[in-house]
Amino acid sequence: MTNQQRAWAWAIGLMVSLLLLYLLRGVMLPFVAGMAVAYFLDPACDWLEEKGSSRMVATSFITAGFFMLAMLLLVLLAPMAFGQALELIEKIPDYARVVPDKIAPLLERLGPYIGEDGVAELLGALKASTGDAVKWLARLAGGMVTQIEALANLLSLLLITPIVSFYLLRDWDHLVAKVDSWLPRGHVATIRQQFSEIDRTLAGFVRGQVTVCVILGCFYGIGLSLVGLDFGFIIGFGTGLVSFVPFFGMLVGFVVGMGLAIAQFDSWMWVGLVAAVFVIGQILEGNFLTPKLVGERVGLHAVWVIFGLLAGGTLFGFVGVLLAVPAAAVIGVLVRFGMGRYLESPLYLAGAPPPDIGDGDSGEADA
Repeated sequence: MTNQQRAWAWAIGLMVSLLLLYLLRGVMLPFVAGMAVAYFLDPACDWLEEKGSSRMVATSFITAGFFMLAMLLLVLLAPMAFGQALELIEKIPDYARVVPDKIAPLLERLGPYIGEDGVAELLGALKASTGDAVKWLARLAGGMVTQIEALANLLSLLLITPIVSFYLLRDWDHLVAKVDSWLPRGHVATIRQQFSEIDRTLAGFVRGQVTVCVILGCFYGIGLSLVGLDFGFIIGFGTGLVSFVPFFGMLVGFVVGMGLAIAQFDSWMWVGLVAAVFVIGQILEGNFLTPKLVGERVGLHAVWVIFGLLAGGTLFGFVGVLLAVPAAAVIGVLVRFGMGRYLESPLYLAGAPPPDIGDGDSGEADA
């Protein structure tokens, strides 16, 4: 088989896989989620094995502990979060009417600079944009209710996730060895190196970013609740979770939190405290959490991650969101590998002057 035929075979295989994923996206969620959980928990199982435990015992202990903790958090947090979400949806129109009235005195101070007509135009634009925001949030809320109902209907299907996670985690090493045995022997070292780079990228980003999001969610939720912001916990915790999307999550949480603070508080001091919670959270994330838990070597640019999440969600729904970051990591690693080969190839170097290596003495000194 020639190189061109191999390329066509890989391309056809990729297209068939994407087509099957698209056609089966309605039933793929528990399997993709189970694979993600197994990948996330594999280092813990490996650690227990190094301590002398069998793979079966380690898998049973880790899987049971993970899902018990997840269910405990769900039981404790879900009722409060759901109740606050419903109450927030009911009060959004009231908040939307209050915000323009609170901001109007600030805009009136601009009268000497932009004139009364300018102030009136700004107030009109603010009220119009607030109305549009209310309509958008109402559509979003309706969509959330639809999704919640859909998820409720799929609870029986989601129960498959722990089973999938258990079996994948138990057989993880065997699956890796089996896939390794299928690799073309002539390129096995190169492919292993790229898979190792992909694993390093995913481990650094996904495991680290999930930890960062949970810590930020707890910080924002507790901080906004202590300040006294209505629905502070759900807004703060939601902001932390959505921070998985770089910049976008914090920006959405900041806008919603500040809007509620302006509508709720009569003193600007409390509005400033709400803003301070978000500022401190960003300082913690940028200077401590992300550098320590994620690092700078993952090689996934923020814009690339945002594009991957949006594209995956548009094409495959929630399954696409789960697969977006792994796919972005794979594409990123392969693109860097391809660019490295291109920069070393005659296609790039053709016609270039030979490198200046100097005389023999300088070469020995450099070596």
